[in-house]
Amino acid sequence: MKYQNIKEATFLSRPNRFIAEIEIEGKVEVCHVKNTGRCRELLIPGADIFVRQADNPNRKTKYDLIGVCKGDRLVNIDSQVVNQVFHEWVSSSNYFPGVSLIKPEYRYKQSRFDFYLEAAGKKLLVEVKGVTLEKENVAMFPDAPTERGVKHINELVTSLTDGYEPYIVFIIQMKNVAYFTPNAITHPEFAEALKAAAEKGVKILALDCIVTPDSIEAGDFVFVRL
Repeated sequence: MKYQNIKEATFLSRPNRFIAEIEIEGKVEVCHVKNTGRCRELLIPGADIFVRQADNPNRKTKYDLIGVCKGDRLVNIDSQVVNQVFHEWVSSSNYFPGVSLIKPEYRYKQSRFDFYLEAAGKKLLVEVKGVTLEKENVAMFPDAPTERGVKHINELVTSLTDGYEPYIVFIIQMKNVAYFTPNAITHPEFAEALKAAAEKGVKILALDCIVTPDSIEAGDFVFVRL
């Protein structure tokens, strides 16, 4: 995934979860935050950031916040890009041999999952989660409680009885983490549900990403510790 019109800026504050105040080219501007998570360990006043200048001059905000420097590590925080990263990875990696159908936004019972795949006679349900939280070189999800996430896990378990092969894929939007684990401190129910789902047959994958100021693509598998 390649971005256009990327510029460097400095993060100042986040008045609410949708917008940030930034300093760019000597001026203070309002910027759209493409991530509704807390991102408290990333969005620190004075942090170096990368923003995308919007093409539409009539937008309320001129910029989108795409990446944040956390020390020497560049973290992509665009929560809307992870499905595209996954789609590109499926198309190029051959991890699922014989893929004949990739259908985004697939409804199953009371949930809408990110992807439905058909590959080598199998019906695959896939939920993709973007990961931006890292502590002591460990990637974690979620950074805020997510009842919707627990609901998705439980319905993926249910899908096993209907002949689906369910997956949860965590796209870690950075490089060089030691492993991935659910954030049991922030949301113990999510961690418990994820562990139970894995024991029942839901496959849990984690992929790190190669991140630059103007691009992101899936990198290597990361060990999952439940």
